[in-house]
Amino acid sequence: MATTVRRLALPLALGVSLFVSGCTGFGYISQTYVSQVPQVVTIGCNEPYEIYDNRQRRRVLVVSNALREATGCDVGSLGAGRPPAETRAARFRTAARTYLDETVREDCKITGETVFSDLQTEFAYACDAPVEPRGTVVPRLPGRRTQR
Repeated sequence: MATTVRRLALPLALGVSLFVSGCTGFGYISQTYVSQVPQVVTIGCNEPYEIYDNRQRRRVLVVSNALREATGCDVGSLGAGRPPAETRAARFRTAARTYLDETVREDCKITGETVFSDLQTEFAYACDAPVEPRGTVVPRLPGRRTQR
């Protein structure tokens, strides 16, 4: 009996920790970005990234796609000849910075970064300007068109 418990302890602990961490990230993302319409920013060699912007919390979620993360694309000389995983942090940060610049928030600074998965990273940012009240018309980038 003790051997069986000992043998199952590590896989059970790993499974529970992965389950809890996955649910926590998914729950947070769902709660924070559920009402946000994605916008698309393009960097590098025409790499589109979906951006979910929660202006009230001053956070943006940068979302890539699995194909890009498998095949990669260089971001200038920074990514030349390197695997996509090595350039991921720089690409996501560049996408977030480009998005802030293109939505007239050049003065905002990225202050934090949370990696949820290989496809999703959230960036916190701070701006000198106050947070806009809900319903304020703000500059927007084009989004993805849904095919019906």
